[in-house]
Amino acid sequence: MHPAPVPAPRRLFLSWDDVDRLIDKLVPQFRREFDAMVMITRGGIIPGGLLAEAMGITHVLTAAVDFPFEASRDQRLMAWPQFIQFPAEDKLTGRVTLIVDDVWGSGRTITAVKNRVSAAGGFPETCVLHFNPYRSLFGTVRPDYYADVTDAHVIYPWEIARGSDRVILGEGDRL
Repeated sequence: MHPAPVPAPRRLFLSWDDVDRLIDKLVPQFRREFDAMVMITRGGIIPGGLLAEAMGITHVLTAAVDFPFEASRDQRLMAWPQFIQFPAEDKLTGRVTLIVDDVWGSGRTITAVKNRVSAAGGFPETCVLHFNPYRSLFGTVRPDYYADVTDAHVIYPWEIARGSDRVILGEGDRL
């Protein structure tokens, strides 16, 4: 007897108008002003930029985090994060910092960044467009701010194939 096949995750494709609506849902939620923002690459760059503009945050930084690939899924979940890029401590110390990413899936990346901002003497709060409580590895912990809850695999408009990869493949219009 074979186990039942696991269904493919539901996919949710968003438009730019959908993203605007999510940003509009987030902005009124903020309980304070922020001195800084850390956008997690790559997913947090566009929502972070939109929020920084809407909220007048000028001290905008980026963090790039990788979790090394291990042989098994369980080992991957236990891997320590590698910070490829992270702001210097003096850019975070004493600052109320909004950490932005597109989605909280497992929660590992944004939690690693939050802990590092806190260790640098900052006061971090987390923000995502989508929170997936069904994949989170942190029990009842959730982002401080989120626009929507979903169990779907979200495809944001900036993730749709375009640009140099399409030109190389001969799919793009040539100028």
